[in-house]
Amino acid sequence: MPIAGPARSAALFTTALLLLTACGQSQSPREETGAQGKAGGYPVTLKNCGHTVTVKTAPRRAVSVDQGSTEILLSLGLADRIAATATWTDPVMKGLEKANASVTRIADNRPSSEKVLDQEPDFVSASFESTLAKGGVAPREQFEKLGVPTYVSPADCTAKDNTKDGDGVRTGALTMDSVYGEVRDLARVFGVPERGEKLVAQLRTRVREAAEGIDASDASVLYWFANSEAPYLAGCCGAPGIISRELGVKNAFDDTHDEWPQINWETVADRNPDVLVIGDLTRKSQTAESAAGKIAFLESNPVTKKMDAVRHKRYVLLSGQAMNPSIRTVEGVEQVAAGLREFGFAG
Repeated sequence: MPIAGPARSAALFTTALLLLTACGQSQSPREETGAQGKAGGYPVTLKNCGHTVTVKTAPRRAVSVDQGSTEILLSLGLADRIAATATWTDPVMKGLEKANASVTRIADNRPSSEKVLDQEPDFVSASFESTLAKGGVAPREQFEKLGVPTYVSPADCTAKDNTKDGDGVRTGALTMDSVYGEVRDLARVFGVPERGEKLVAQLRTRVREAAEGIDASDASVLYWFANSEAPYLAGCCGAPGIISRELGVKNAFDDTHDEWPQINWETVADRNPDVLVIGDLTRKSQTAESAAGKIAFLESNPVTKKMDAVRHKRYVLLSGQAMNPSIRTVEGVEQVAAGLREFGFAG
């Protein structure tokens, strides 16, 4: 699942600091201390993934550098506050097409820090700690030195160790509460807390309705994100773990706490899961990104083509975002539930 992107020189940050300072000096007193100041609930201070984030006024030029974060902001009706977005694996969530079309995309994959700073951001958000770290866009500290608050999805740092290679190791099971917390945090930052509560209520209802009446305890599923040579498959406790627990289905690799371990096909065939949940990605950074590419591989590879799920074409196709911790994990619950019912595994 990793999305590679080089860290850039910190030299530009000095220039950006001058630009941002100049912008700050050009603001009127009304813009700095009016309706968006203390009387409007600001400053807002959050504890976020080991950082204290203070937002003095509601952001007007946010840059969201991961798709999941952007889709939350769009769902909160904040398209006019997003200066730019980047790092996409899929088409935008249904219903957000018009809002998304109004937002500049500065890169399909991770952008350089230069491209982000060119937008003169007053807030930067991301879905993954690796995005705002060395080797990603830039470390959070570099933005913070410029006075630009940053925010990372708590779903990527709660009960998770990101210090090792790969996509991190879960030390505890992720729940939707971390995603709901992200929605509420961002709604507070932008001064629209009531919209956050409304969105959380809608998501909770969808999960409850999707899981209603399902007993899939006798079935097993495998979640394949990307790569055909050394496939990235879901471990126990990330977003696919949420889907599995909500539906009572067994994840074929729930004995590993790695977020996305690479597991050989012989081991997969030996476990012979009942249903294959397949990531249908539009990016082009790994082999077998699309669902069509994955299925073609499964049905032609001598090891995998004999698996029961392949022979009976028991496939559920999900967006990459539904397999990441995001509001679209709810979409994943709905679609896997529909697949289990279709294939006769819903109890």
